Amino acid sequence: MSENFTEAGVTAALAPRYVRFFEQVGSTNDVGLKWLAEGAPGGAVVVADEQTSGRGRLGRSWTAPAGTALTFSYLLRPEASALSRIAMLGGLAVSEALEQLGIAEVGIKWPNDVQIGRLKVCGVLPEASWDDGSLTGVVLGIGLNARVDFTGSPFADSAASLEDALGERVSRVDLLALLLKRLDYWAGDLNGAALFEAWRGRLNMLNLPVSVINAGSPVEGIAEGVDADGALLVRGNDGQVRRALAGDIALGNA
Repeated sequence: MSENFTEAGVTAALAPRYVRFFEQVGSTNDVGLKWLAEGAPGGAVVVADEQTSGRGRLGRSWTAPAGTALTFSYLLRPEASALSRIAMLGGLAVSEALEQLGIAEVGIKWPNDVQIGRLKVCGVLPEASWDDGSLTGVVLGIGLNARVDFTGSPFADSAASLEDALGERVSRVDLLALLLKRLDYWAGDLNGAALFEAWRGRLNMLNLPVSVINAGSPVEGIAEGVDADGALLVRGNDGQVRRALAGDIALGNA
């Protein structure tokens, strides 16, 4: 199947949306942040076939060879009150798109990794743009493994590719168009209760023992829920509920 993942193909498929396409780029988020400063509208998208120095959460790097992943940044002009919802938006939109393709066992590993059968298939990274203390925009970076071969790699037991789960070839152009529809839909109701409830309903570690590791001491206990800002609420063995805003999460022992 020829997916026509080129500047002409992607631009035509997404018209009349504002699109910047790169065969290779360091980071679509970097391009998006600069574009926001130049006045790009919400809903614009930066797309790359290959990203050589992308970023993941907690300062990690993320790369994928050309032709293997869907890497793009979705630009938003939200109110500052909606900032905590941007990562939820990304994880939810990707989850819904995968479900529409017929993928089973789709879940979100808090806070924003999309998984298939508890194997990571997609990462989400929002980055805000500020001017003199005022929010001017947000770029929502999304990197989805379309056909990455993890055989023999350090990620063989922790990562998944969409095409392996689906059992057939996928057009990245069609996948991008589907994802953008879900992003557009939820971007119109960032502060609404429906987005939060739909995101929370897909979290796959609630009511399980977890360990959250961040810059401070690990937070361990039962993941009882999340609050409106997306923080994870963990009840420890001492009965105290602790609030984790960010960090790496692992399932613990019951």
